[in-house]
Amino acid sequence: MIKVLFICHGSICRSPMAEFTLKHMVATRGRASGFHIASAATSTEEIGNPIHHGTMAIFRKYHIPCTGHRAVQMKKSDYDAYDYIIGMDNANIRNILRIVGSDPEHKVYKLLEFAGSSREVADPWYTGDFETTYRDVCEGCTAFLEYIENRNI
Repeated sequence: MIKVLFICHGSICRSPMAEFTLKHMVATRGRASGFHIASAATSTEEIGNPIHHGTMAIFRKYHIPCTGHRAVQMKKSDYDAYDYIIGMDNANIRNILRIVGSDPEHKVYKLLEFAGSSREVADPWYTGDFETTYRDVCEGCTAFLEYIENRNI
């Protein structure tokens, strides 16, 4: 079982977008049983809140199922519980490392690293551009799956 935790600031836009996009991708490939995928926030601002309406609109547009998400904050113990902890931007990575202390097992990544890019996934809370965020999330999730497949996992 490959355990993946996506992280963004509030866990109402980008990280749940990545969570449910990757869940949809692995389900489509018949590999859902091999993954545990979740998302969390580095802040406490949105704890308990549902997915942002802009992200929900993307899910409806692209027929991506999503149910039951409420924002939770990342915990230090998540480092031991997950194989991959994937942030959306540099600030997320700094905050992840602040929460977990260090990354001795090299589990912390920025999503678009898997696509060979140093770009950040822009926060649509500020940009209002959920479509561009979705394209970046798809690019990163697709590259992540290729990375996993190339490692024969």
